[in-house]
Amino acid sequence: MASGDLTLSILGLLGEGPKHGYELKGRIHQLSGHLRPVSDGALYPAIARLEKAGLLERHEEEGEAAARRQVLSLTDAGRAELLRRLREPDGLDISDQTRFFGLLTFLSQLPDRAGQARVLRRRLDFLQTPASFFYADGRPQRAEEVSDPFHRGMLLIARATGTAEKQWLREAIAALES
Repeated sequence: MASGDLTLSILGLLGEGPKHGYELKGRIHQLSGHLRPVSDGALYPAIARLEKAGLLERHEEEGEAAARRQVLSLTDAGRAELLRRLREPDGLDISDQTRFFGLLTFLSQLPDRAGQARVLRRRLDFLQTPASFFYADGRPQRAEEVSDPFHRGMLLIARATGTAEKQWLREAIAALES
């Protein structure tokens, strides 16, 4: 998982409420799964960086057994940074499907419906730009033009997914703007 993805995941999950480190790690794993696994070597340094930047804080609580646990929570600055990232996602958060899904995971924490709609409109605008995995003569190839069955499969799947996503985005934007 890239640094920006991990930061958004940590801030977003803590935006839902305080969590101890093990719980946070488990939730991040549930979000990223096997596609973009997060190691302890990435997670704990990221937590330390966010804590040093004043975006989160930790305190100890009694554990279920005898061991005490470190509980992490957002500071006011951390909440402000989360909202900024949700309101103004970078280009990869819009163009990369996995990162966009990460953004969607936490977008409901943005209290401004118009802001939510702007983010969705950016994704819709991106998806409406003609693109392909394969090009011929400088233009995107359509599935029907590709002889390789695996390339054709990629294009057919991308088309079906894109069609469904654009329909959902239009519906969600209309609902947010009504």
